[in-house]
Amino acid sequence: WDATTGTQIGDPLHGHDDYVQSVAFSPDGTRIVSGSIDDQVRIWHKFILHQIGDPLHGHDNSVQSVAFSPDGTRIVSGSEDRTVRIWDATTGTQIGDPLHGHDDYVQSVAFSPNGTRIVSGSIDDQVRIWHSTNHASNNSSPPMSHGRPYQFCSSFHSDSLCR
Repeated sequence: WDATTGTQIGDPLHGHDDYVQSVAFSPDGTRIVSGSIDDQVRIWHKFILHQIGDPLHGHDNSVQSVAFSPDGTRIVSGSEDRTVRIWDATTGTQIGDPLHGHDDYVQSVAFSPNGTRIVSGSIDDQVRIWHSTNHASNNSSPPMSHGRPYQFCSSFHSDSLCR
């Protein structure tokens, strides 16, 4: 959509077999990543409005959240299968093993501004911080929790605070 005029730009992107839960632009604005209830992550070219490569398979349940790394080389996804996965944004290959640690659906994922950390929020009432290069959970402190039943939104800000 054109944010100024409110008109649709081009045709809708077709490919997912079910509802799309999350979308994000690459930092340079040339690609779009989408996550769907069909358990798939897809990468799209913004200018030609076509899918790039094959769907990224790995999740065993609905993909709830997707995000590009700040340099655009990686994608992170969070799913109802309770995992966080990291993907090569060019090849679509999964990088490393799935990140396990949540006890329920992962609803939100984001990279830190420098790309070295990933934050995930879950219905298990926890926010976890992961090292994006060695894929380890930040074990120096327990998972963050605020005592509410869900963690729907998590993000890093330029001040390096996780919110």
